[in-house]
Amino acid sequence: MSVTSRYRDAWEGFWREAPEEQGAVFWDASPTQTVGLHLALFEPKLRDPGLQMIDLGCGNGTQTRFLADRFNHVVGADLSAAAIDHARRADPAGQANYRLLDATDKTEVETLHAELGDANVYMRGVLHQVDPEDRQPLADGIATLVGERGHVFLVELAEAARPIIGGLAQDPEGPPAKLAPILRHGIAPGEVSDDEVPELLRAAGLTILASGELPLITTEFRADGARIELPSKWYIVGRATT
Repeated sequence: MSVTSRYRDAWEGFWREAPEEQGAVFWDASPTQTVGLHLALFEPKLRDPGLQMIDLGCGNGTQTRFLADRFNHVVGADLSAAAIDHARRADPAGQANYRLLDATDKTEVETLHAELGDANVYMRGVLHQVDPEDRQPLADGIATLVGERGHVFLVELAEAARPIIGGLAQDPEGPPAKLAPILRHGIAPGEVSDDEVPELLRAAGLTILASGELPLITTEFRADGARIELPSKWYIVGRATT
């Protein structure tokens, strides 16, 4: 199967309209506040840091370029062609490679794995807004990309983020400027439950090696000037044989 057309169209529309500059998108925080913190947790767990690193759901490639400064072979993959266009324009030196990929599509994922071999995967905030019927196929796709030797670091909004987002969306003066386009395109962040993520990973044949909580830093601020941070949970995952 592949992702629902609604989901694909929502992201294509979002990225077609998204500004080019770094930080203009709600979640596009500086890598030092995001993937930099995550790597401190992830790198010590890597069985083989020489594997390809896939930034799955790379968007405009901000985190991908950071990874490419630290790993020899980095691929930014996204469902949206418009997102990949953003990422390539922001990376004129070609630090990373960028690929259009529907990670719920078994054939597409198997084809990429056949090309790259086992890979380490970084995924920040994808499962939590995927349509329910697409979540297990996505977890299965991740397991295929990892193969036997790779590991995954994924971070997802916690259930506790849902009422925060809901409150922002229902503000009488309207949602924050950077959240509004997400909602307008029908993207629903924070919809996956805390219990569901581990279940999806285990059903895909993956084992959780470590987990914890960190705030997901956004680029948006409240009226009082405080930066909006959302509760999130992170997982480091590998094959049961690792």
